[in-house]
This record gives sequence, structure tokens and C-alpha cells, in this order.
Amino acid sequence: MCLATLEVFWTVIEVMMDVCNWDGTVSAKDFRIGALSFAQKWESLNSAFPPWSWVPCPKHSWLASHEEEGYLSLENICISRPNEEDIDQNSQTDPGEEETSCSEKEDDIDDATLVQSNHHELHYCDFHVVYSYTFRVPVLYLRAYCSDGRPLLLDEIEKELPACSSKELPETKWAFITQEEHPYLKRPWYKLHPCGTSEFMKLLFLGGDTAQPKLEVVLELYLLSWFSAVGQVVGLTIPCKMLNDR
Repeated sequence: MCLATLEVFWTVIEVMMDVCNWDGTVSAKDFRIGALSFAQKWESLNSAFPPWSWVPCPKHSWLASHEEEGYLSLENICISRPNEEDIDQNSQTDPGEEETSCSEKEDDIDDATLVQSNHHELHYCDFHVVYSYTFRVPVLYLRAYCSDGRPLLLDEIEKELPACSSKELPETKWAFITQEEHPYLKRPWYKLHPCGTSEFMKLLFLGGDTAQPKLEVVLELYLLSWFSAVGQVVGLTIPCKMLNDR
């Protein structure tokens, strides 16, 4: 075996070992690169929906990192809450019509089209994706409020979540909601606790029977794959175009 072939062989072995030993986390640098790529792809393929933006922040004094710190932000997203009259009307809806309505709603979500109704009580949500230096994974922070600015409590927020999320939250260790001070804004926000994120991400990429991807591919798709799962918990769905463009 020639020297060049040996070098290629050992390079392949090193890459495979890197993936096998990967613990499901990302560095702050890889998070920032992935966040900027995610925001750019979201805007280019999903122009009908408000864009994610990167918010640069002062570095934490206790960190030696030379990388720019910051987080992804998506704010003033309107969510409509059915009033009692709408709920009564929906309960009397023909099952066939309900199925058609659900299908239309799914199409709206896929196309990232926001539909507002005057017959609904409007609430608003802000979403931030922040890097956790403790868990070394992205964390979804959120807050919700009424049109008059009154913040919603956790039990009120949970009523706004998709029905499947409300049922699964108490049983899913990687998706339960807690309240904590926002690391940059220094105000109370809710967040999806990240204690099970690394385990979930490792299982997502390496738990199947298919060939293991290269580490650089894993890092490139990390944030997109993470958000495709976490976003569903709070009713944010990645447009199909973004998933098909990978």
C-alpha cells in the first residue's frame, strides 16, 4: 500500500472516529455559523414569513472565546386564540369539513402564510435561539403577550401550543418548559430546557441503520434538524422548501 493510500485510509478512520465519538453538542463557533446559515436560508426560501435575525451581544466577561456572541431572533409573531363562540362552532363542524380545514391549515403552515381573523383574540410571541455554554447546544427561549403588552403566564402559553405538544410536554424530558432569566436581556423568559438535547441530537443523526454522515455534514445540518423538532413543540414549522433544499 502506497503512502498516499495510507494517508487517505487514516483520514477516513479519523473522520469515522470523530462521528462515533460525537456527543451531540456543538461549539459556540459552529452554532454562530449554523445560525447565520439558517437565517439566510429561511429568508431566501420563506420570504412570506418574518425573517430570523442575528442579534450581536457583548461577550460574557467570564468566557475566553474570541467569537462574536449573539442569538437568533424572531419577534412579534401573531398567534390567534379561538374564542368561545368559535370553539362552539367548530364542535358542530362536519368531520369532512374539519378534515378539509386542517389540510388547508397545513398548507398555510408549509407556505409560511400568516392568517389573521377578527374573530380571534390575538396574542404575540417572541422567539430567541440562544447558545448554552453549559450544555453546549442551542436553546429556544420564548415569551408571549397580549396586544396590550400583558405577558402570558405559562399555563396560558401552554393553551396556545399545538394539542400534541400539550400532551407530550409532561412526558418528554428534552421539551419541557421552564422559566429562567434570558442570558443577554436579563429578564424572565420561558425556555425549552436543553438537558436532553445532546442525547436527542446524537440519536437523530447516529441512531439509524443508514450510513453515518461525516462530522462536517452533521454540523452543517445541526441547527436545521434541531429546529425541525423543537419548533413543532411551539407551533413553528420549518417550510418544506428548507428541508428539501438540504
